[in-house]
Amino acid sequence: MPALIVETVTASTMAELRAARDRSTADLVELRLDGVRDVDVGGALDGRSRPVIVTCRAAWEGGAFDGDEQTRLDILRRAIELGAEYVDVEWRADRRSLPRRSGTKIVLSHHDFTCTPGDLGDRVRAMAGEGADVLKIAVTARRLSDCVTLRDETAIDHPHVAIAMGPAGRISRLVPLAFGSLWTYGGTAAPGQSPVDELRETFCVHAQRPDTRLYAVAGAPLAHSASPAMHNAAFAELGIDAVYVPLETADADELLTVAERFGVEGISVTAPLKTGVFARVTDRDALGTRTGALNTLKREHDAWAGRNYDVAGFLSPFDREGIALAGLRCVVLGAGGAARTALFALQERGAGVEVSARRRERAAQLAKEFGVQVGEWPPRPGWDLLINTTPVGTWPDVEAIPIAEQAVAGAMVYDLIYNPEETALLKAARRRGARIIGGLEMLVGQACLQFEWWTDRPAPRDVMLAAARRFLTQRQAER
Repeated sequence: MPALIVETVTASTMAELRAARDRSTADLVELRLDGVRDVDVGGALDGRSRPVIVTCRAAWEGGAFDGDEQTRLDILRRAIELGAEYVDVEWRADRRSLPRRSGTKIVLSHHDFTCTPGDLGDRVRAMAGEGADVLKIAVTARRLSDCVTLRDETAIDHPHVAIAMGPAGRISRLVPLAFGSLWTYGGTAAPGQSPVDELRETFCVHAQRPDTRLYAVAGAPLAHSASPAMHNAAFAELGIDAVYVPLETADADELLTVAERFGVEGISVTAPLKTGVFARVTDRDALGTRTGALNTLKREHDAWAGRNYDVAGFLSPFDREGIALAGLRCVVLGAGGAARTALFALQERGAGVEVSARRRERAAQLAKEFGVQVGEWPPRPGWDLLINTTPVGTWPDVEAIPIAEQAVAGAMVYDLIYNPEETALLKAARRRGARIIGGLEMLVGQACLQFEWWTDRPAPRDVMLAAARRFLTQRQAER
């Protein structure tokens, strides 16, 4: 049976709460009465078109209700008497006055907003012995490995929902069946929740099964990664029973351990893990060995294999457009990891390269390593191709530009930033008549290569590109 999607709705008035309830397209709606000024339990339930969970969360359990405890319990009692499908009550609350009614199921909940406690298993077993219909256990994931603890300690023969709160715990919300959960919560009421449409359409929660294959993007931070949108769209297009989720961590050892425990089959590796996983994976491609970094992992024969598709992804827009790089004067802005990728790629194609960075000593160090020139800052005019590898101009600082517009004086500009799709630098280049290439081309190019290595199927590039664009448009609308 697939997991359900619950939308948590909050409001300050009953009118707002009812409107939010009626807009919901989720399987169930959690009505959070604790923030409502004019609470009317009957009004909250009347006219509902889908099952509801009535919650009036106490302030001492992270909610908004800070009034008299008996008043709060009376609200829950009234919901039971009026036949709410579910009523959520805290494990720590004195529940003796609440009636039991055959048409209402009790969700016994426990939240830890500080950590994943060491005695979690004891707490879960104690909750299971109290006769509730459903257990809800929500803990804070300080580390990705806390998700393993949560899954293992809630593996009981009792209906439950297990949630790891925080960025490191998103897999618990996106792949609820991996935690044995009856449902997952969506909406905007709590940090880490995904919109209901995203749970349904991007992560396909309703289509997931216990044996659905898992893939992931790993690194930190990941909140604005378009990779889940792209890869999940590709899986759906080709009818592959798989889901791709974020695994947020900066620890390579932790990543590999957790990925193995959850049976993850493939990983897109991003900052700051590319060199860390390189040191822990022995089956590497030649380019990964040369660069000392891997951006893709695949589980093969109980071991990890690694590849570096950064360079191929960087070159993909040139290859698609038939643009020859040999002999061009190219300037690379920046001296970090992305600059290294650009230098490898440009040298491989016979371009003349110089490195330009605000910190000339870093540019000089990188230029010496690759045997190229150190350029001025800002670059002197006359270049054929300018590549921005700095983060300047990334969302949300979309008006920032790495060099002044008057210094954008050349034929072609390639900005590796993909969010926004057209950066301030690219807009300036367009105004000055230069050909422009956005970072989305590189992102989609390397994603296609990853997908094909994992699945042995041609990647649906247009589907992945469209999914990435939708994701970026949605994120910009949320600003």
